[in-house]
Amino acid sequence: MAMVCLSDFEAYAKKYLPKIAWDYFAAGADDCTTRDENILAYKRIRFRPRMLRDVSVTDIRTKILGTEISFPVGIAPTGFHQLAWPDGEKSTARAARAMNTCYIASTYSTCTLEEISSAAPGGLRWFQLYIHRNRAASQQLVQRAEALGFQGLVLTADLPYTGKRRDDVRNGFCLPPHMKVKNLEWAFEVCKISLLDPSITWNDIYWLQSLTHLPIIIKGILTREDAELAVRHGVQGIIVSNHGGRQLDEGPATIDALVEVVEAVRGRVEVYVDGGIRKGSDVLKALALGAKCVFIGRPALWGLAYKGEEGLQDVLRILQDEFRLSMALAGCASVSEIGQHLVQFSKL
Repeated sequence: MAMVCLSDFEAYAKKYLPKIAWDYFAAGADDCTTRDENILAYKRIRFRPRMLRDVSVTDIRTKILGTEISFPVGIAPTGFHQLAWPDGEKSTARAARAMNTCYIASTYSTCTLEEISSAAPGGLRWFQLYIHRNRAASQQLVQRAEALGFQGLVLTADLPYTGKRRDDVRNGFCLPPHMKVKNLEWAFEVCKISLLDPSITWNDIYWLQSLTHLPIIIKGILTREDAELAVRHGVQGIIVSNHGGRQLDEGPATIDALVEVVEAVRGRVEVYVDGGIRKGSDVLKALALGAKCVFIGRPALWGLAYKGEEGLQDVLRILQDEFRLSMALAGCASVSEIGQHLVQFSKL
């Protein structure tokens, strides 16, 4: 069948992935209200397109932390890519490099940082960190990532404990015996993700800054108060994220929280957003509301489930083409012309 839009990849993945893997990737916390709201919130935003603007040539490139990417969509950190495709994160890294965009590799990768790095030398990669009770393990991971040429450190802030994902509880979710959380193999049991440190505070940003020269991006911010604290503690970027609705249910959709965060930081750091992006027009809405770039999580896994590296490239290419078309139809010839004047919130 022709893969025309991201929901085609979702349908394929749901049909062909083992149920336990599909349920793990699809899971939201509790009633999945926030997971679903991430998508629905985009549908309440309407465009105010401008006409007769000469869009015969369009430029969809942008920069994140000074590095150019081909269009403003990167790959969010998600765990256990081998559940979707045998080559796992190596395929993800290759697809991101082929499309000239950013891939954020997860602490919970089923490939090592070294394998990810050597699979796509020269690609733009950031490393996502969970701080564990074993601080030496976290320190070693940060320093390994920097030594391997990762260009940013993404601290996930919204997971002091794992949210309750009912299907994973019902399924007794565990990685298959042949898969490992490679970066923490010696310090970790995947069926018991209880090694996370729930005592971390804003002061741990200073600890991370003492370990690395990498720019620090904090992921999981949803309020103006935390956005202001992030800036005060010297981070270089914020990812507005609710963990795909997998943590605290009934929090805000990320696109709704984005406006508050962007207003709070007043351009002092770059702001990105993940959660609920399913079309190129969603990317345009996020940029209009102040995001520098968006990151996709589940759609990247659907692409892997379809055809590995090639399938993920297909997903990114569809989003790229849809974004270019939406931008032109809204009257923007370049990313720099996108602004809040392009959108209005529906009264429905």
